[in-house]
Amino acid sequence: MCPQMVDTGARHADFATPGLRRFWTMDELIRSGSTYIALGAEAVAAAAIAYGTIEALVGLGLTLVGKNSIVGRRGVRTRFGIWLLLGLEFELAADIVRTAIAPSWTDIGQLAAIAVIRTALNYFLEAEIETLGKSDEADRRVRNGR
Repeated sequence: MCPQMVDTGARHADFATPGLRRFWTMDELIRSGSTYIALGAEAVAAAAIAYGTIEALVGLGLTLVGKNSIVGRRGVRTRFGIWLLLGLEFELAADIVRTAIAPSWTDIGQLAAIAVIRTALNYFLEAEIETLGKSDEADRRVRNGR
C-alpha cells in the first residue's frame, strides 16, 4: 500500500496527504447527486408554495376592499390552487428521486402511499380549479350579456 493512502475499509482509499484528491465511487456520486437534486426540487416546491401564498394573501386583501369580492376570491383561489399543484408536483419528484437509489421495500411502500395521496390531491385540486374557471367564464358571459 502507498504511504500516502489510508485504508478506510470502504471500496476506495482516502488520501491522507492534504491537497490530494479523494476518489469517490460511482455509488457515492449518484447518491450525493440525487440528494442534491431532491433538495433542489423541494426548495423549488417551497418557493412556489410560498410565492402562491403571498400572492393569495395580497389578492384576498385586494378583493376584500374591492366590489367584486366573489369573483375576485374565485380568481385568488384558482391562482393559489395552481401554485399548490406546482409545489405538489415538485415534492413528488423529490420523493421519487430520493427513493430511486437502492430503495428498500419499506421505501417503496412509503413512496407508493405518498404518490397516491399527492396524486389524489392533485386530481381534486385540478378539478376544483377547472370548475372555478368554468364558473368565472359563465359569470363573464352574464356580465357581458351573452
